[in-house]
Amino acid sequence: MRSSPMKEHRKAYLSGRWNLTGQMPLISLIVLCAITALLTDRFLSPINISNVLVQSSIMAVIAIGMTFVIVGGGFDLSVGSTAALAGCVAAMVMIEAGIAAGVIAGALVGFANGLVIAFLNVNPFITTLGTMVLVRGVVFLITGGAPVSGEYGLPGAFIAFGADRFLGIHYLVWVPAILLAVLSFVMHATPYGRRVYATGGGREAAYLSGVPVRRVIASTYVWCGALAGVAGVMLAARLQSGQPTAGEFYELTAIAAVVLGGASLQGGEGTLYKSVIGVFIMVVLGNALNLLNVDSYWQRVAVGAVIIAAAAAERLRSVRNQ
Repeated sequence: MRSSPMKEHRKAYLSGRWNLTGQMPLISLIVLCAITALLTDRFLSPINISNVLVQSSIMAVIAIGMTFVIVGGGFDLSVGSTAALAGCVAAMVMIEAGIAAGVIAGALVGFANGLVIAFLNVNPFITTLGTMVLVRGVVFLITGGAPVSGEYGLPGAFIAFGADRFLGIHYLVWVPAILLAVLSFVMHATPYGRRVYATGGGREAAYLSGVPVRRVIASTYVWCGALAGVAGVMLAARLQSGQPTAGEFYELTAIAAVVLGGASLQGGEGTLYKSVIGVFIMVVLGNALNLLNVDSYWQRVAVGAVIIAAAAAERLRSVRNQ
């Protein structure tokens, strides 16, 4: 008798976790770092390493949320706008409601996406594209298009969160590290995580196995929205204000990072730590081009080429596995 999709995911995860092919994202990052270090001695300087970690931290949180959605068989184009909304909401009500307001705002956007996609069966691309535009419009409406820092300014503790360090490591870097540890357990060691993989791997089979498919799909968008909210709050702390234009193109970078980390856009495949490695690949590439004084226009070309290459590689993997 054939095993259930959840059991198949568990066996595949454990058997493929440490094979060479499965570690290609990490190997690619190491090779990229080694080449960059050979080309410029500034890459391994403490200041530059710290900058890379801080730049990666916000996108890593978004990529973790995006992984939930992509593994579940969808994707979310609204995370950049959601991050901007969360940052502005948190900045506007920091004294009264604190950081929670921004995270809740993000979770509500994700909840709305999940309801429309899972229970009304609207295409994820159309739904989240509409949400992306709608939420960005709401951000400009509530802020008037200007940066916001609340009626009495941002508290010193919040500003310190965006600038200070703990044990020599920037506070912002600790956030994705803690989230990665906790949510990796959720994704890979709980029945809920196995249901997400089963749903992305085949909704009909998952449904026949007793998985509440619609609720699982909706929950992945809530995770994605809430984590985009966390990222938006982090960004507001770093910029010391809520920026209505923040988060532009974050959705494309996050999707590219998740795919670079080995996730399948068809769903059912991907791991959180590899998605974070994908973020590092994107950030290190941009950092390397900056250190090598490559023209900013060519940097856009290079990043775009990497995104296309990642999508092509993912497609080739899917065809090969069929």
